[in-house]
Amino acid sequence: MQGTRSIRLLSLARRFVHIRTAAQSARTVTGSGAERPKGAESTTGAEQTTHFGFQTVRESEKEQKVHEVFEQVANSYDMMNDAMSLGIHRVWKDVFVERLGPQHGMRLLDMAGGTGDIAFRYLRYLANQPNPQQRPSHVTVSDINQHMLDVGEERAKRLGLTTDRLPNSSVAWQCADAEKLPFQDDSFSAYTIAFGIRNCTHVDKVLTEAYRVLQPGGRFMCLEFSHLTNETMQWLYDQYSFQVIPPMGQLLAGQWQAYQYLVESIRRFPKQEQFKRMIEQAGFDQVSYENLTFGVVSIHSGFKL
Repeated sequence: MQGTRSIRLLSLARRFVHIRTAAQSARTVTGSGAERPKGAESTTGAEQTTHFGFQTVRESEKEQKVHEVFEQVANSYDMMNDAMSLGIHRVWKDVFVERLGPQHGMRLLDMAGGTGDIAFRYLRYLANQPNPQQRPSHVTVSDINQHMLDVGEERAKRLGLTTDRLPNSSVAWQCADAEKLPFQDDSFSAYTIAFGIRNCTHVDKVLTEAYRVLQPGGRFMCLEFSHLTNETMQWLYDQYSFQVIPPMGQLLAGQWQAYQYLVESIRRFPKQEQFKRMIEQAGFDQVSYENLTFGVVSIHSGFKL
């Protein structure tokens, strides 16, 4: 038995090295892995360009490319989150919802909510709070990718987190673009977006739309990968991100390039202070952020006052 396990581990290690070497060679030939400096967005002819990971692409291309990435990873998304973060993403999301502090009567828009991780925590949090006045609460889970929403809806049914099985809570699933929301002004008392805003082409438009659909007094909260405050730890984290996560994506989900994009998109996202200023520029007040796990992720918060 021990000999069989050793042979399997050796075979897996050889496959890992072969896949990684082949993919790195392909990226060297195509140049897709070449890092471009932040702020490299420019114009090609009349059309603006933006970043897709470390690539520069036309703005009209990015949405489709991001859509394709999440089409590819939807069914393995939760499994890969567990593998890549060693399960810590669950703790980050728990802390995120605790910081939100859901209350009965709240109307939440969970943008880029895909497979439902934040919405399900929100609903369970409410279920554990007394509600003597029977105040109804609501969450709209929204994502630009219908396939991700389909996965989330199926999970909700399996977990019993559907409107017909929840006391005083309702759930809606809405395919929508975070830059052009189909909701009326002042529709929600809270807006959350977890690990999604960095995939949007125009982050400023996403923030402006979030401000528009929030009611006065409403709260914006964003959970996103960020930048470590210690240079040595950042270097170690970079090694893990670029040398381990894409091969892991290939081995576990059959997707190298999708996870290569995901780690590149993290590095292209603004640092904490810069993103804080962007939130303020969108009109939010009392803007703050909290680093988790030394800054691997950050929780950003602001209020529409």
